[in-house]
Amino acid sequence: MSIKTQEALVLNKHRCGSMRYSALSFILLLMLLCSHSGLTQVEPKAVVKVSPDQRVFRGETVTLTCDIQGAGDIQWTYSWLKDGSVIPDITERVYTITSLSDNSKYSCEAKSISDAVTLTLSDLPRSTLTLTPNSPVFTGETVNLKCVIESYSDWRWRNGLTNDWRYEWYKGRYSVMLQTSERYTVNRDTLTIRGATESDQGQYWCRGQRDGRPNSSQSSSAVSLTVKASPKAVLKVTPDQRVFRGETVTLTCDIQGAGDIQWTYSWFKDGSVIRDITERVYTITSVSDSAEYSCRGERSDSQRSDTSDAVTLTVSDSYRAALIVTPDSPVFTGERVILKCVIESYSNWRYEWYKDTDSVMLQTSERYTVNRDTLTISGATESDAGQFWCRGQRDERPNSSQSSSAVYLSVKDLKPKPELTSDPAGAALTGNTVTLTCHMNLSPGWDFYWYKYTLNSETKTQTNSYRVKIDSVSDGGQYWCRAGRGKPVYYTQYSDALWVNVTVSPKAVVTVRPDERVFRGETVTLRCDIKWGGDTEWTYRWETQGRNNQYTNSVRRISTQELNIISVEDFHSGKYTCTGQMGTQSSQRSDAVTLTVSAEAQAAVRVSPQPWLTEGDSVTLICEVTGSSTGWTFSWFRDDDHLSDSSRGAGGSYTLSPAALQHTGVYTCRAERGRPAYYTKNSNTQPLWITGVSPSVSLVVSPSRSQHFSTDSLSLSCEDQRNSAGWTVRRYTNRNTEDCSTQTGSRCRIISLSTSDSGVYWCQSESGEKRHPLNITVYDGDVILESSVDPVIEGHTLTLHCLHRSTNSPILRADFYKDGSLVQHQTTGEMNITTVSKSHEGFYYCKTERGQSLHSWISVRVSRSGQISVFKILSSLLAACMFLLATVVLLFKCCRARVPSAEDQSQYSVREETST
Repeated sequence: MSIKTQEALVLNKHRCGSMRYSALSFILLLMLLCSHSGLTQVEPKAVVKVSPDQRVFRGETVTLTCDIQGAGDIQWTYSWLKDGSVIPDITERVYTITSLSDNSKYSCEAKSISDAVTLTLSDLPRSTLTLTPNSPVFTGETVNLKCVIESYSDWRWRNGLTNDWRYEWYKGRYSVMLQTSERYTVNRDTLTIRGATESDQGQYWCRGQRDGRPNSSQSSSAVSLTVKASPKAVLKVTPDQRVFRGETVTLTCDIQGAGDIQWTYSWFKDGSVIRDITERVYTITSVSDSAEYSCRGERSDSQRSDTSDAVTLTVSDSYRAALIVTPDSPVFTGERVILKCVIESYSNWRYEWYKDTDSVMLQTSERYTVNRDTLTISGATESDAGQFWCRGQRDERPNSSQSSSAVYLSVKDLKPKPELTSDPAGAALTGNTVTLTCHMNLSPGWDFYWYKYTLNSETKTQTNSYRVKIDSVSDGGQYWCRAGRGKPVYYTQYSDALWVNVTVSPKAVVTVRPDERVFRGETVTLRCDIKWGGDTEWTYRWETQGRNNQYTNSVRRISTQELNIISVEDFHSGKYTCTGQMGTQSSQRSDAVTLTVSAEAQAAVRVSPQPWLTEGDSVTLICEVTGSSTGWTFSWFRDDDHLSDSSRGAGGSYTLSPAALQHTGVYTCRAERGRPAYYTKNSNTQPLWITGVSPSVSLVVSPSRSQHFSTDSLSLSCEDQRNSAGWTVRRYTNRNTEDCSTQTGSRCRIISLSTSDSGVYWCQSESGEKRHPLNITVYDGDVILESSVDPVIEGHTLTLHCLHRSTNSPILRADFYKDGSLVQHQTTGEMNITTVSKSHEGFYYCKTERGQSLHSWISVRVSRSGQISVFKILSSLLAACMFLLATVVLLFKCCRARVPSAEDQSQYSVREETST
């Protein structure tokens, strides 16, 4: 249905209703006229009540109630009128308007028509958002957004509108309220952004909410916040940062990146504000002193730009002219003198020249030649002496210079004569240099000319010294010098001749104490000697090519004749040289001496001819220091006791001749040298085994052989011809001396032998006497060589057997070797030498298809002549001639002196030593 059709229907209904009401009114009037009661009734009155109020905000709901006053309980139907027109289809007492859209007058009708009630429609209070400072703002600034909600002064509840608003803040298109956070601070009607950044840019809007009516405001219009980088002030200077005193300077402050913002300006001089200057351009009409200037801009909301970089305004006087005179004063008659006027910077100067106090400019003449900035005096005379000065003039700024300081020109008539000296003043040594010096009490600017032997050839230098390299004696001789300057050259007189004497340089020699090869911890002294006939004292310079740079540098600082190293270390190793220094002269460098530092020194002992001896033999123990042989003295020890008979140990050798039984023991040695003394480590142990010719105490071994199988048993006992008590069996194994492992009295029994039981066994008394040492070898192989443990006498038979572990009996087939060479091949497993001689001494072993024995040393003992019976001689002499008693006594004493005792009689014997 169209809108016009709807309007026509409403109009028809209204007309019909109006006709109906007119007829009803006419009937009621007739009833009143015809009534005979004569009573007058008051007509009920319709009254419209409005809730909540006649003044309504757009969008609010309004309730209209039609009350019929004075009608009692009569049931009514109601009609509602808007602006005098019936509102169709509304017949209830209460009429609710859910959303009032405009201002209108409403009334209701039942018996009568109510007075009209005017509903006035108002918009919700407007919210206005203000921004401080104005956009754009700059990064880092604090921004305040304030939400203002209008109030209505003609409302009776206007006081309520200004209070109790709850403010809501929004940014951009999002409907999420902004809350207090790291970015924002919300305080009722104010939103604060502290330290704005570019991320804070955007559209902001606000609105209010409250509990009373109106319960909300309109949303504010969106305000755009633009955040820019903080603008930078830039200071420009015209005409230049360097100005002359009295000039006008214009300073301009430009705010870059600020757009069309209006600024006021602050100016600073040396960091302090210049008062009353707020314009962009600051003009200094007459600059007087140098200073630093800077500026910044300020907006009306007190926001500031960054301060400009400081610009230093340098105020100077006009450039001062400088006068340069060549050559330096004094000059000599006839010399050519050039005066040059120099003005720093700028060009197009016109130069003016003046002399003394005369204000008349000097011009080109017979005396002077003026060429722009140069005044030339050709052939100076004494009349040219005086004060000269200059200045400049030009058409542009600066238009004049300051006058130069006056320069006094002194002119002398006498030609100077230099003096020639040498360093050193005495004889020069080959390999060094001699410095010649041409002395003149003159100003700088002279060149010097040097002559040798004759004045025909010269060497030119710019300094008054000349170094002569003395390679040989021929570099000595006569030398002269003179000086000259200018163009053409003006020469002084020649110096007197100087004779330079040359001597061949001596060569330094380095000696080392105690030796060039030393050991860690020793004290080393290196000495530098120079053979020189003169009485001059030398100083010394040491150099080394060691591995420690810090030490190398410290050596170079030593100037004494001796270089001492206390407690030498590895890094002291290297080549050392020295040089003597006598003033500026040096000796020839010494040949390099190589210092070698080794680990701690170790003594070593060896024996000659062998460690197994018979009483009366001679033996020498030799003590040596590995890798060194210089400067050592030696100490000897037997069984760890120091031997005081040092005469035996002279030169590192300790000789026993003849060897006695008490010399048996384990020997070590130690070497020392230097002050303080440096000691080597103790040497290895070296035992000496000395047996008597007819020992009173014997070590009896069972089974009686020198080699034994491991796991076999062994019995050893000490047997004394007089008394076995007090003797024990001791042994030396693996360099240790100890009692036999299982001992009862003078007897020792080892139930199960092992290789660790190999060693030398002997009998030892309670007082420490050692008797009858024997070598016992335990072998864990399958074959041993059987021989007697006791010596075999020269001329007797030597029998050797080759035994196998499984049978412990001779092997039928065996080869016997002496000193590595095959001696016999036997099928009986036994080798016999019927008559033993000294030539049979050596190392023996046997070899079978089942294995090979260890080596045993076989030594041969030579028998001495038999003892002559003293008693038989005496009996014969007494029987023959009693009266020759005195002669017999003398013969008796003589025989006793030359014939050894029976105990001294020796026999050939066999000693066995084993080696693998």
